[in-house]
Amino acid sequence: QVQLVESGGGLVQAGGSLRLSCAASGRTFTTYDMAWFRQGPGKERKDREFVAVFTRSGGTTFYADSVKGRFTISRDNAKNTVYLQMISLKPEDTATYYCAAKTTNLSFDPTTYDYWGQGTQVTVSS
Repeated sequence: QVQLVESGGGLVQAGGSLRLSCAASGRTFTTYDMAWFRQGPGKERKDREFVAVFTRSGGTTFYADSVKGRFTISRDNAKNTVYLQMISLKPEDTATYYCAAKTTNLSFDPTTYDYWGQGTQVTVSS
């Protein structure tokens, strides 16, 4: 099992930047694909939107089209931490951001992820 704790959210003006962190417990961090999802206001858990993923093997990254070129996912296996650097933020990026982990095949579907953090709120004002 792994426990995930997000941090780094906050209120920022449009065009600003934030860096989210997700610290994972356990010694098997390298066996997990690590992803970020977001849940907008009024949305249900099953409708969480894929943002980015960093695979456990090969270090491949994938991004949602809506964040490509603005968000960067990275991971530090020595610190058991995954990051999401966000720049050029837009009001439509406002959401609760969740870190998630899985050990099976690469997926952008939130229902396939086994472990979730509690979320961190990002609010972008216009």
